[in-house]
Amino acid sequence: MNPDDFVDRFNRLLSWEDRYRYLIQLGQNLEPYPEQFRDEKHLVPGCMSQVWLASQIDDSDEAALEFWADSDALIVKGLTALLLMFYSNKTPEEVLSTDIEGLFERLDLTQHLSVNRRNGFYSMSRKIKELATEALKADA
Repeated sequence: MNPDDFVDRFNRLLSWEDRYRYLIQLGQNLEPYPEQFRDEKHLVPGCMSQVWLASQIDDSDEAALEFWADSDALIVKGLTALLLMFYSNKTPEEVLSTDIEGLFERLDLTQHLSVNRRNGFYSMSRKIKELATEALKADA
């Protein structure tokens, strides 16, 4: 799903209760997180809840990044799923050029999430971009 379609679908939900439920559903549909990456090295700093994030470069010609993530908090897991929806299976260059912060604003999440969850969202996004930068350096 592209960002515009997601924003349209999300903003059509009438109440914030429905939007939170939708985020939770997204989190519940995440691919299972690989247990070998559930360690300190893969914890995302800056999150109040525990968030694990791992990536690898797809061996295809495009060298797209694949991401896996998990959280011990339902809403945060949904926010993680949102990030993976827009960052996974993109090249490192595409990841670095994706305006996820603008998407966050368009979804009006800044007004409806706690400061801690907002900061966690941005910490996850920064970590994903760090991983994309590392992938670029490794490819050079």
